[in-house]
Amino acid sequence: MWKGRFAQETSALVQRYGESVSFDWRLFAHDIAGSIAHSKGLLKAGILTAEEQQKIETGLLEIRHEIEKGNFEFKESLEDVHMNIESELTRRIGSAGAKLHTARSRNDQIATDVRLYCRSTIDTIIKHTRAMQAALIECAERGSDAVMPGYTHLQRGQPVFFAHHLLAYVEMLDRDAARIADCRKRLNVMPLGSGALAGSTIIIDREFVAQQLGFDGVTQNSMDAVSDRDFVAELLFAISLQGVHLSRLSEDVILWASAEFGFVTLSDAHTTGSSLMPQKKNPDVAELTRGKSARLIGNLMSILTLLKGLPMTYNRDLQEDKEPLFDSIDTISLALEVFTEMISGMDVNRAKTTVAASDPMLLATDLADYLVNHGVPFRQAHEVIGKLVAYSIEQKRSFGEMKLEEFQRFSPAFEADVTACLNLETAMAARKGIGAPSPQNVKAQLARWRTALNA
Repeated sequence: MWKGRFAQETSALVQRYGESVSFDWRLFAHDIAGSIAHSKGLLKAGILTAEEQQKIETGLLEIRHEIEKGNFEFKESLEDVHMNIESELTRRIGSAGAKLHTARSRNDQIATDVRLYCRSTIDTIIKHTRAMQAALIECAERGSDAVMPGYTHLQRGQPVFFAHHLLAYVEMLDRDAARIADCRKRLNVMPLGSGALAGSTIIIDREFVAQQLGFDGVTQNSMDAVSDRDFVAELLFAISLQGVHLSRLSEDVILWASAEFGFVTLSDAHTTGSSLMPQKKNPDVAELTRGKSARLIGNLMSILTLLKGLPMTYNRDLQEDKEPLFDSIDTISLALEVFTEMISGMDVNRAKTTVAASDPMLLATDLADYLVNHGVPFRQAHEVIGKLVAYSIEQKRSFGEMKLEEFQRFSPAFEADVTACLNLETAMAARKGIGAPSPQNVKAQLARWRTALNA
């Protein structure tokens, strides 16, 4: 590739140290697509004849087919996916293959390949995200009547529907999909034609080539185009945040599946046993997902650290962008798929959630709201109910077991209808503000999401 300038062969150790084909081979389909589009640009510019362009395209498609079938040998001595494909193409079709690299560099070639790869994988990640949202909706619908405690500080706070809790994660995943889709818009510009850093004196119709590849436009600064990996960092941020969301859901599932909570039962297909304790049923999918989120965050930090000290323009350091990118995409894709399966097989244990939701302390805030509705300022109502809670604990009697006279010791605003707000069903029905977990709201949200996901 650079034998005209160098008198010595590259050291075998340097070749081994610098090769990237062991991991960037997976870009082959995008590299070939880019090369076919570039060949059409060269034809339009008069660099290639129609016959030469057809030879190039046919040869590249044959190579792609062989790679897909596992019949292509990638050579470490040729460093990367680009040179492996170009070298084999030239071996097969001769001088036409040697013309293909006219007016382009591996710098703009790899920048184009990675953008095409990210664009394709983003579509897949969004598809997996939607499938997981659908699984959460389906699980929520199966357990739509189950009431459970909602928690702050992992302490029981107020009653919510199990479905409302799962819907919170549907919202999170929707933001994840939107962030990733937004990232797709910014990366969908073509750097091909920027050359090594300063374009070429051989002018290719870049807009024409971009149309061939489905890009929305072309980059406007050749130096930025070959060195820009913002889109990689942005995608890895979106993926790592989605991993954080999956990790939070994992923690909930781990707690819910424990004997101490017992709120859900996971299928045997998505749990494992112990090599020593025969009674164990471990939520390994959730635990592994919680752990893998750390890798996603680490990959993001790796890219940011890689980029922070690079001068313009292309530097060989950028070869190190692909392994974290590939790993994050593989990890989040598999995590979404397996989590979708697990959620589809997860059942809510109504007996357990009902007992937990029957904790009368969950309605302490409802009692404060009752006082507010009877003219007591909220801060004063809050203090009154706090004292009432202390009294309940001291007397070892729930609110429902107290007489009206006892309530009135703490505030004369209590009337005979106070017991109505201590009914769980009534309390849930009263939570009808936008975003709150009343039965009507939860039902409407489930229907809304079902319609949105079907669309």
